[in-house]
Amino acid sequence: MRRAFGIGLVALALGSAVPSYAVEFTEEDIKRLALEAILENPQIVLDAVAILREREAEATAKAQAETLSGQRNLLENDPNAPEIGNPDGDVTVVEFFDYNCPFCKRAAAEVARLLDKDKNVRVVYREWPILSEGSVVAARASLAARNQGKYQEFHEALMGLKGRADEASVMRTAKDVGLDLDQLRADMEAPEIDEHLQTTAALAQQLGFNGTPSFVIGNGLAPGFVELSELEAMVEQARSEE
Repeated sequence: MRRAFGIGLVALALGSAVPSYAVEFTEEDIKRLALEAILENPQIVLDAVAILREREAEATAKAQAETLSGQRNLLENDPNAPEIGNPDGDVTVVEFFDYNCPFCKRAAAEVARLLDKDKNVRVVYREWPILSEGSVVAARASLAARNQGKYQEFHEALMGLKGRADEASVMRTAKDVGLDLDQLRADMEAPEIDEHLQTTAALAQQLGFNGTPSFVIGNGLAPGFVELSELEAMVEQARSEE
């Protein structure tokens, strides 16, 4: 099929003068001229990629801001999410993590140091098992440990686990911290655990997170491992925004 097509755009790409008349081009002509333009001026591609990345970054930032605004209460006050620290703290740190993530284990130490230094912070845990089936087992077991009043003790033990978290190592660790394994296995299938994991995955997607650990502190987002100094800076920034 043939159709009238202004040569202006291709001519501009080629840096040539624009004719004052329309020329009929086939689809193949258009593709050939576009390819010639790109070969003559490769910067066209780089500029196009830069524009696309900028637009994607703007869209991501907008989606993140909307999620922070619309889901703030769910992020910080979900009764189905474990928390530690000062329950009345003026700043809430929300952490997305996986027990098989080595950077999460490093981050756990930084979060512990933050809580030790700043007594006005609370931490909300979002279990996000994305690395393996063993991660899912660990997350379910950890959440189920709440029914026996041992979530934090079990959480810390799993974070300190040498090697991979899988069903065998998770249950061995559960036994070591004094959990009733029969009750634990039954509680791991509770609907509130499914809800926590599904909600966490949805929030992570909406926030644009693609790995663990990831943090939400006030209006700040930190995908990846962060040291104590950065956590402290984000906490202070969140305080200044209140």
